[in-house]
Amino acid sequence: MQLKWNMCQGDVWCKLNAVNLEHAHFNNMHGVYVIWHGGTDPKVVYVGQGNIKERLSEHRRDPRIQSFDHLDLYVTWAAVPEEYRDAIELYLANSWAPKVGKRQPEVPPMKVNPPPMEVNSPWQ
Repeated sequence: MQLKWNMCQGDVWCKLNAVNLEHAHFNNMHGVYVIWHGGTDPKVVYVGQGNIKERLSEHRRDPRIQSFDHLDLYVTWAAVPEEYRDAIELYLANSWAPKVGKRQPEVPPMKVNPPPMEVNSPWQ
């Protein structure tokens, strides 16, 4: 499946703690997302799914995720129909071994395109 990974205005990666979750873009936005930290050795911190606005709001308050904020936390997301989310989340988690979270959906993984290669991303 080919996903359209979202970036912030100006085609830059969104910072988790700064992205405007009140923007109309997030109304009824459901899908998958990846949170990672920057720095000299970027790594995926968390892979998840669901209501993007609600889930990212929760992660802003999660001390396990926020413990990486000193390295700058970034996020990208893609709209995905519910029936594919478990399989895509599993594929992304298997691809990058997130530092936080151990949820492993019990479905076959579904291969998707990674977010585009950019500076400060773990998939470059």
